[in-house]
Amino acid sequence: MPDPTAPAHNASAHDASADDAATPEAPPAPDRRPVYVIGGGPGGLAAAYALRARGIEAVVLEKADHVGASWRRHYDRLRLHTTRRLSSLPGLPMPRRFGRWVSRDNVVRYLEKYAEHHRLDVVTGVEVSRIERSPDGTGWLLHATGGRQLTGAAVVVATGHNHTPRVPDWPGLAGYTGDFRHARDYRDPAPYAGRDVLVVGVGNTGAEIAVDLVEGGAARVRLAVRTAPHIVRRSTAGWAAQYNGILIRRLPVRLVDALARPLARLSVPDLSAYGLPRPATGLYSRARAGAIPVQDVGLIDAVRRGRVEIVAAVESFDGDEVVLADGDRIGPDAVIAATGYVRALEGLVGHLGVLDARGRPVVHGARTPRQAPGLFFTGFTNPLSGMLRELAIDAERIAKAVARGFGERAARLPR
Repeated sequence: MPDPTAPAHNASAHDASADDAATPEAPPAPDRRPVYVIGGGPGGLAAAYALRARGIEAVVLEKADHVGASWRRHYDRLRLHTTRRLSSLPGLPMPRRFGRWVSRDNVVRYLEKYAEHHRLDVVTGVEVSRIERSPDGTGWLLHATGGRQLTGAAVVVATGHNHTPRVPDWPGLAGYTGDFRHARDYRDPAPYAGRDVLVVGVGNTGAEIAVDLVEGGAARVRLAVRTAPHIVRRSTAGWAAQYNGILIRRLPVRLVDALARPLARLSVPDLSAYGLPRPATGLYSRARAGAIPVQDVGLIDAVRRGRVEIVAAVESFDGDEVVLADGDRIGPDAVIAATGYVRALEGLVGHLGVLDARGRPVVHGARTPRQAPGLFFTGFTNPLSGMLRELAIDAERIAKAVARGFGERAARLPR
């Protein structure tokens, strides 16, 4: 494997010239630069395996000390909302003993085993801060920890959908005297037993943390909601919601929205009286805009029983009080902000013109930006069909694109 602590390769000494690369009659000499995969989560590991399976050398660069770092930080109760069979990565099924809905700890075990089983080349403790074209224009130059510079034939960015916690700029937050933290720092309900807790945000994370707090003995749990979500059952009569997500992917948005309305009325009770009315915008329309439905893991029952109280959105903080959008003031002992994440790709690739106005890659999977050939992105969407399933599909497609686009210019493993 290439030494990531070594200085950048002198690409001009062994690369074919740009003219040669464009001339079919004069194929370029083999390029001994690897493909670098940034991020040792599911997307990065899957991409590395798929590349290796095609004989292409891939080196995973992970800034943490181990693979699956983001999964290790998730709260203890977390289980996949996608089935075990449809959450496996290429080349290694998840063990049956993990059950249908795989726990956080078992996801971590699986990722560790995946890297070991496939003998993936993973270098930990290396953070890439900036990617730019190599001086000769045939590959990519990576600026990494400690002033290191690495050159690769191609790069796969797999730093994750949930990268950097997002906390709204609420007035007065700095002066709040209660216990405030982002959901990323929540682990279990034990520290909140007997306390009054406000959870802000009703995505899947906020909904599940609210239920966890109730079951863990919190004295009072309120859930601040700005926009009521679509709520779906994780499974109905054995039919996982993920299956619906797969079936509808290619259908027109309006058709799916129309089909989802009667299904929701049949499967999910009307919670309008409790502060959660049915959304006016269709389920698929909301999902395409980034608002994934909440899969019920106990929220419906907790709301109907009054164990989780729905309140208006947070507007500001004032000392030990939280000011809500409807003018009410409440004084919780603790606030947990389940307010999402940002991709934080601007420093890494923002200068390349490959991000949209919201900081998301303009292309995804096997497609590369026109102005940045050989730069791939995976894991920056949250599809209804399941993120792990789509990461597995993307990995195979990316490997195929690299093999097709670079051919013998990509470093190949000895047979």
